[in-house]
Amino acid sequence: MLDRHDQIYGRYPLKVALDGGFASKANLKAAKARQIKDVCFAKKRGLKEEDMCRSVWMYKKLRRFRAGIESSISWLKRCFGLWRCTWKSFESFKSYVWVSVVSANLFTLARGARMANA
Repeated sequence: MLDRHDQIYGRYPLKVALDGGFASKANLKAAKARQIKDVCFAKKRGLKEEDMCRSVWMYKKLRRFRAGIESSISWLKRCFGLWRCTWKSFESFKSYVWVSVVSANLFTLARGARMANA
């Protein structure tokens, strides 16, 4: 995934927050070899926070960022039907996801506007 990011954007990210299933010393070493400064795995699996990130503060910040992303995905699945796509092709799937995300954004904007007027 990191190499794909490099192919698309021409550089590696400075910080990454990854799923706990990828937590291993080999993956940490591979990420550090690509000049990634801060790596946060959702589960430590014997790795020290100081080895993954430049500071414990940054580790906690990346961990919270990933938790926020997971909660957004959960909200999309729960409220906007993203848990099951019955559209058949990959292009249709991308459209389905796009519609769900746009609907969630519009809902959030409308809710914010309603609260501002209250």
